[in-house]
Amino acid sequence: MHHFRFSIIFSILALSIAGWWGFSNGGVALALSMIWLALVLSVMEVSLSFDNAVVNASILKDWDEWWRMLFLTVGMIVAVFGMRLLFPLVIVAFTADMSILGVWNLAISDPNAYSAALTSHHGEVSVFGGMFLLMVFLNFIFDNEKDIHWLGTLEEKLGVLGRVESISLFIALLTLMFSLSLVEDAEKLTILTAGIWGLIVYVGVNMIGSLIEHEKPESSAVDLVKKGSIGGFIYLEVLDASFSFDGVIGAFAITKDIVVIMIGLGIGAMFVRSMTIYLVEKETLSEYRYLEHGAHYAIGILAIIMLLSLKFHISEVVTGFIGILFIALSVWSSVKFNRAEKLKS
Repeated sequence: MHHFRFSIIFSILALSIAGWWGFSNGGVALALSMIWLALVLSVMEVSLSFDNAVVNASILKDWDEWWRMLFLTVGMIVAVFGMRLLFPLVIVAFTADMSILGVWNLAISDPNAYSAALTSHHGEVSVFGGMFLLMVFLNFIFDNEKDIHWLGTLEEKLGVLGRVESISLFIALLTLMFSLSLVEDAEKLTILTAGIWGLIVYVGVNMIGSLIEHEKPESSAVDLVKKGSIGGFIYLEVLDASFSFDGVIGAFAITKDIVVIMIGLGIGAMFVRSMTIYLVEKETLSEYRYLEHGAHYAIGILAIIMLLSLKFHISEVVTGFIGILFIALSVWSSVKFNRAEKLKS
């Protein structure tokens, strides 16, 4: 329980702020409504990001205590205030040629106008995050050094294809080209640019690992990116950002109040961080051998959903359910494997 102690304290304080915000704007009834909406948003964020916690844990298990603490402190500030509050403000400020303070005043005084301005750029945000997550998924699937295969022979053969240089990037670019058929001609260049930036950021993070490799030649670039280093820290932050995009935009379907959105998503992000540390310290990934696989397949599906959202509306409930389903199936498969191994022995 101690893994979640700070998250619980944070949640109590955050919900108190939500209640105060509602009470100061409309009395007791609005205060209770704001608290309820914040709780709903926090549950939505956890359901959408549980697979994120599993993938984070698979990376953090190799980190030392100092980098883990940095991820929980500085990384938490970036996640809650940077991605759930500042980033949406920056999007609107950049596209509407307004100051950050001006956008904040707009969000408080006219939340409907702020919501419309933000959601009008859903396509660019989705394709950026979708391409980054797709690369995470593809590099996991085409990892020819992976010796645990959830889907047996099929997954093993896909891993062998990883020997082909840049196969993940090739498939990602093909997917991006296909996604352009989902938007109008006037939007194609904007969507293409956003998708390429998603790929550039992913490749750039791995490039940081290559630069570090010159100092530590005994480790591979990818390993260094995903271990305790500034490259690994940036990798996790961008990964978290990619997961948060859909949650931030989807939150406006529940409420237009930016304060409640930040509080609800912040609570969810805090619990995702706590779950990550819990999985690491309890060595859950070792006990459930296919859990990491389930999380990466959920990431792949989320990436496809984000790209399909360029044309089709897909409820966050569906997205969250699919993620939880893959996690549950991977846990079930792991339990079956463990039982079979016990019977052999």
